Amino acid sequence: MDAIALLKADHKTVEQLFRRFEKAGPNAHKLKRKLVEQMVLELSVHSAIEEQVFYPAVRQRSASLRDEVLRSLEEHHVVKWVLSELDELPSEAERFDAKVYVLMENVRAHVLEEETTLFPEVKKAFRPNELRELGQVLEAAKQAAPTRPHPMAPDTPPGNLVAGAVSAVMDIGRDALRAARRKATTKVREVTGRGPKSRAPSAPEYEAGESASP
Repeated sequence: MDAIALLKADHKTVEQLFRRFEKAGPNAHKLKRKLVEQMVLELSVHSAIEEQVFYPAVRQRSASLRDEVLRSLEEHHVVKWVLSELDELPSEAERFDAKVYVLMENVRAHVLEEETTLFPEVKKAFRPNELRELGQVLEAAKQAAPTRPHPMAPDTPPGNLVAGAVSAVMDIGRDALRAARRKATTKVREVTGRGPKSRAPSAPEYEAGESASP
């Protein structure tokens, strides 16, 4: 997969999460929290690999695309601030939905600009084999990218490469701690009778307000 195809696939994944959120009912708090956690993960990794690999390669190849890259970096900065607030905000909070919709508006505008303006110019500047090689580097970068937003961290090399490596390690520990807390909370609820215990599989359940249709 070449670099453009990989980044567009990321865009599609995030858009699917946005549409699921838009379809969720006002009381589907658990579902919305889960969707936002997925948004945080996908957008954090995507932003990191663009900033560490894609944008520097584009700037090095084409000086005429410098302003487009700088604009994209600023758009990332705004998105990361909103993500950092949503990362800790309970889904029942008064401004939770409002922040998610602001996030979606900003990301959609950024994606539209990249796919209609930046990507076509990148295709002109790089040969097909170079885009494939760049795609491989982006794919490898995903494995070590931060999984949480870090809006105060540098977003250009070499600073973001060092900060990204440190942030990725911290995020792994943070993700593990969150998973352990969820597991412990579920166990307590089962023991105290406040949550569902294991039972035979039945028809799929849906959060309040979510349709069973795809």
